[in-house]
Amino acid sequence: MALHSKNALARARACLGIESAALTATAKGLGVEFIKTARAVEAVSAAGGKLIFSGVGKSAHIAQKIAATFNSTGVASCFLDATQALHGDLGLCAEGDLAFLLSNSGQSDEILRLLPVLKRFGARIVAFTSNPASDLARNSDLRLLYRVPREACPLRLAPTASTTAALALGDALAMVLLESRGLTRDDFAKYHPAGNLGRVLLLRVRDIMRTDDRLPVAIDTVSTQDAILAMTKAKSGSIALIAKKSGRLTGILTDGDFRRSALTGPDFLAQPVSTFMTRSPKTIRDDALGVDALRLFETHKIDDLIVINARGQPVGLIDGQDLPKFKIV
Repeated sequence: MALHSKNALARARACLGIESAALTATAKGLGVEFIKTARAVEAVSAAGGKLIFSGVGKSAHIAQKIAATFNSTGVASCFLDATQALHGDLGLCAEGDLAFLLSNSGQSDEILRLLPVLKRFGARIVAFTSNPASDLARNSDLRLLYRVPREACPLRLAPTASTTAALALGDALAMVLLESRGLTRDDFAKYHPAGNLGRVLLLRVRDIMRTDDRLPVAIDTVSTQDAILAMTKAKSGSIALIAKKSGRLTGILTDGDFRRSALTGPDFLAQPVSTFMTRSPKTIRDDALGVDALRLFETHKIDDLIVINARGQPVGLIDGQDLPKFKIV
């Protein structure tokens, strides 16, 4: 049968609607059992234990992804193949671990065979299922339940809404734990040192700031005209202004400040730049992360950011237009 664009789009939207309904139902169904599971994860991690995720079929793929998500946030996790576990892979299990057994029906033979074996190793079991009445749910220590009104597959056979809901619930649990542990961007960067993500997360302000002849600096007693000439020479939209003796930053003059100063009268260029500068501007240390600079740009809606050292002296300038070049957006 030929694929018709109108019918295809309608079917795709219906599929997304069904999966969205599963997410909504799962979110509404969260309660005390989710909290108990989150606290169990917290306790296991604090005690130096690990999380074990296992499933068969499509649930195995979901289990692997959730384990990877927890690992990326600093919670030791692993995937255990339910079949291979019974043929030697149980060596990775230890007393005090927390095992998440994924099965939509809660009746998967491989998972039910694995459950008592894991208990024998001293691991606590979390039933990760949509069926609270299943053998898996009834024989586990904790239950992490998702709700699926129906699958998106027109044959009602292929796992679709159920795998989406399970994956999203696993993400929700990981993000709750990430926030409760106070994970910082520095922490996250440690777990992602490679690839574009790692490169962006590990960039420091000193790596992206403008320096030398691209950093206009002047004493705050110079004339506005001299400050504007220095800005123009550096091809910059702002200039850092400093105290004569200490060299500490006292203010910034931006293009916007310059335009406003022109409204004060014909002699504005002869007046001290301190008359028009913005005092106590937003700054960032040179050893801060590049993503922290991005946060300041987004929060305060500024175009330029002065970089200072530990003594409060300007050592660099970040122009907001430079951020896309470093993929910090």
